[in-house]
Amino acid sequence: MKSKLNRASAIAVTATFLTALVGAEGSGAIAQDNVPVAIPAESQSAFISQPVVQPLPSASPEVATVDAEADAAGAASSLGELVAAHGQPEQLSNELQCLAGAIYFEAKGESLPGQLAVGRVIVARSKSGRFPGSYCGVVYQPSQFSFIRGRAMPAINTNSQYWRQAVAIAQIADSGSWRSPVEGALFFHAARVSPGWRMSRMGRVDNHVFYR
Repeated sequence: MKSKLNRASAIAVTATFLTALVGAEGSGAIAQDNVPVAIPAESQSAFISQPVVQPLPSASPEVATVDAEADAAGAASSLGELVAAHGQPEQLSNELQCLAGAIYFEAKGESLPGQLAVGRVIVARSKSGRFPGSYCGVVYQPSQFSFIRGRAMPAINTNSQYWRQAVAIAQIADSGSWRSPVEGALFFHAARVSPGWRMSRMGRVDNHVFYR
């Protein structure tokens, strides 16, 4: 009887040991799932604090041209110096072409102030609200300029010194970088005629009389 009890006790102890062993292995698997895993250094994101400096936009050709003209006007001591500082552009806009053409045909061969006075009248008209709002509109307005024939401008000798001066004066008149002797005038006529206009006369410059 005692032998049977000892055998039963041994079996119970063995069963308890096996149960504990199996339970320990199960706990180990669950615990292993919760253990933090180290991330390799090469896979971690690196954050470097550096100031971000955006480059300033470069000046456009139009802005650079305006700046150059302003510098030239500030440095020039006479209208002649300012004209000489203006290089001949490779291509003129339609507006400057109309303005330079009017100066060429109306005041070709006159003094530089006389040419500028004509150019500034066209600029003033385009801004007055009483005339077309563009240089070409002012120049081609019917019955305003005698050199216009059939809505067209005569051929221009673009290789002449007269044209180069007219182009420079047109650029100066357009930018307003030099005042006309009759600044603000809106009308003019050839000095050889006397139309009897009832307007405020501003003065004569070379072969033209100017009014506002």
